[in-house]
Amino acid sequence: MQPELIVMLTHHDKTVPDAIELFQELKDSPVTYWGFKDIGLPRKDMERLVHMMKEAGKETCLEVVSLSEKEGLAGARVAVECGFSALMGSVFFDSINEFIGGTDVKYYPFVGKVHGHPSILDGSIEEVVEEVRALKEKGVYGFDLLTYRYTGNPLTLLKEVVAAAGPLPVVSAGSIDSFERIAEVRDAGAWGYTVGTAFFEKKFVPDGTFKENMMAAWQWVQENGV
Repeated sequence: MQPELIVMLTHHDKTVPDAIELFQELKDSPVTYWGFKDIGLPRKDMERLVHMMKEAGKETCLEVVSLSEKEGLAGARVAVECGFSALMGSVFFDSINEFIGGTDVKYYPFVGKVHGHPSILDGSIEEVVEEVRALKEKGVYGFDLLTYRYTGNPLTLLKEVVAAAGPLPVVSAGSIDSFERIAEVRDAGAWGYTVGTAFFEKKFVPDGTFKENMMAAWQWVQENGV
């Protein structure tokens, strides 16, 4: 399966202050999925950026890195009120799921024990898989998995989560900074993957621009997707 690239205008789990200007430069690229975090921009700028993305024909993702129920609900309201296509992240709470369930926003909660900032993922693979199965029953749209932030074996975790989630989509988020990791995500059968910091830090094209790094990752998948 050819995984979808979700470009995150974020660096170290925070939306970059010039995200609007950066997207303006990149909006004509062939990448469909775009997103940013719930921290780093004033609300009015978030609304403006989502509007710009939608005007450019993009699918929009808000990733909530806040972990409390109160903050997660606040992020869900932002996702709905700003018109995002998807809410990614937040620790799952029934209140968030019920709120999102009455809207057109797709909910991809974190699974596993998430803590810290930047986020770390703990818990046994069995526990994470059990949570995936339980949340499928609750009607979530998909899952946001911090594969390469996991303290155990990330590839085994990703494969087990994808198998348990089927047919729901799994997005591998965080610390994807090489073509090798993109290939691992592809081979595990994940629906998509997010990249932000690695484009700013020129992990794919040393000394290249954000756009050159982004397009290198996107083009690699076009040429090497299953």
